[in-house]
Amino acid sequence: MGRVKKYALVPHQTTLSQDLRLGCKMTLVGSDVLKIEYVVSGHVASLSLPPVALPDRKDGLWQHTCFEAFFAVGAAYIEFNFSPSRHFASYRFEAYRDGMQPALDLPAPDIYVEADEARYALTSWVDLKHLGVNSVTSIGLSAVIEKIDGTKSYWALHHAPGPPDFHNSDCFIATLPAPNAA
Repeated sequence: MGRVKKYALVPHQTTLSQDLRLGCKMTLVGSDVLKIEYVVSGHVASLSLPPVALPDRKDGLWQHTCFEAFFAVGAAYIEFNFSPSRHFASYRFEAYRDGMQPALDLPAPDIYVEADEARYALTSWVDLKHLGVNSVTSIGLSAVIEKIDGTKSYWALHHAPGPPDFHNSDCFIATLPAPNAA
């Protein structure tokens, strides 16, 4: 198994959430599968989470609790959405919010969820073969967290000035973990 990179996601300044923490770790499994684990800790009973379902491609997942990964490939990028329901979406963009197309050619990610009173975790395995693993220059990790009362907080590795915008390349500050040496 590859080396692990750990990150803390921070809430956007307009949506501070003092009763939660959100971490993420990435591991390159083999040469082209990225395991991404998002962990929410704190008052997880306050989260609005859909029931777990069979994995299926769905649009609009970001409108509720959703975990996201953005892979920059030059000026273009690919966005993945992972829902606690195990629904997913993937999109290709030619440039910042331009040329959005569903990435139907990408394999469905595997998604696993687990929860207890103080911790909620969503783990996804993304096959990077079709992204050109050596072409990925940076990664943005983010999440929309919705609470039972309907309030939302927006989490990312870094936030650009202005309203929350996970598509802004200033938010793409992670890099792929190194694979294990042979």
